[in-house]
Amino acid sequence: MQPLHIPRKSWLAKTSPLLLAAAVIVVLLPNYSLAASETTKTMLQEFQADAAEPFSASAGLATWNSVANGRSCTSCHTDSVHVDGRHERTGKIIEPMAPSVNPQRLTNRKKINKWFFRNCKWTFGRECTAQEKGDILLWLSQQ
Repeated sequence: MQPLHIPRKSWLAKTSPLLLAAAVIVVLLPNYSLAASETTKTMLQEFQADAAEPFSASAGLATWNSVANGRSCTSCHTDSVHVDGRHERTGKIIEPMAPSVNPQRLTNRKKINKWFFRNCKWTFGRECTAQEKGDILLWLSQQ
């Protein structure tokens, strides 16, 4: 007589759905951060060609906080780029700007250019210079 074979549950069947979801996130997050770092690196190189000096994260923070026409970047994005903001005029929720919190940030050059154009004109009443864009982008990429 052969011994009775009792099938074992696979490790996958024993694993909680929450743990599996966390594992998937951990595996996928580096792909977003890699895309963000590559996009940022390329754009910084392009902006540097038209900038007056090397980019500075502290200058980016200073530009982010500077007030013009009664507005600053923090008017909508708040004092912390790690939390949701809200558009001052429309009330629309703005997801966190920090790539460490929102891994999709800084991954799409078309969106980055679009929002620099719109937000600089709305906030400062003009387009940002390559220096300002580079400083802000460098600072944001470190958040």
